[in-house]
Amino acid sequence: MGDELSAGVRLLWGPHPKPSRGPKPGLSLERIARAGVEIADAEGLAAVSMQRVAGLLDFTKMSLYRYVPGKAELVALMVETAVGTVPPTGTPTGGWRERLGEWAQQLAAVFQLHPWLLEATVGPRVVGPAELSWTEQAAAALDGTGLTGAERLDALVLLSGHVRGIAQQSRAAGPGSNPEAEFAAVLGEVLRIHGERYPALTTAFASAASLGGQDQALDFGLRRILDGLGVLIAQRSA
Repeated sequence: MGDELSAGVRLLWGPHPKPSRGPKPGLSLERIARAGVEIADAEGLAAVSMQRVAGLLDFTKMSLYRYVPGKAELVALMVETAVGTVPPTGTPTGGWRERLGEWAQQLAAVFQLHPWLLEATVGPRVVGPAELSWTEQAAAALDGTGLTGAERLDALVLLSGHVRGIAQQSRAAGPGSNPEAEFAAVLGEVLRIHGERYPALTTAFASAASLGGQDQALDFGLRRILDGLGVLIAQRSA
């Protein structure tokens, strides 16, 4: 495990010595990573292999091994390429709430664009500079709030976990679908027939439908999380 981590660190953080022999000119870590992302975006992470990437680039698999030790390192490169440089959040004078809210929305957009990232960014692994910049930006948004370091890290876990949960539901429902609307349609039919057994749920569901309150889980959850952080930050200030 240690050797694998060391190889991943060198690959993501450099320096990157060029192979002394073998591949045709033009092969690079960037091209390899982008080819992997293209396959994963179209077919999912399971479809990515050294052989598939090599074929897409019109190289042999052995040529890739001179640049990337194996699939784990290939996926790490793909993650870096897919997440990219974190966009700026908020205005220069914006507060922590504005900055964290925009950060979470941008993270949700990345997961929507590259759903396989949900699978690729779990478990023990090496984190690259691009991905780490996302965490840095969110942590920096909480500077000066009075929260402890542990509380700031826990806040980021809470925010990212909420975003990941919503993204996972969307991914399971398939591209172009609306999982909340589809579930609501099924639930509505069940409650229409058996609503007397679940009066509280029937009342809440009818109210949500009449007020257009569905399909807002991401925004609703973000607001509640930020509200809770606001209470804790106010306590620290006091």
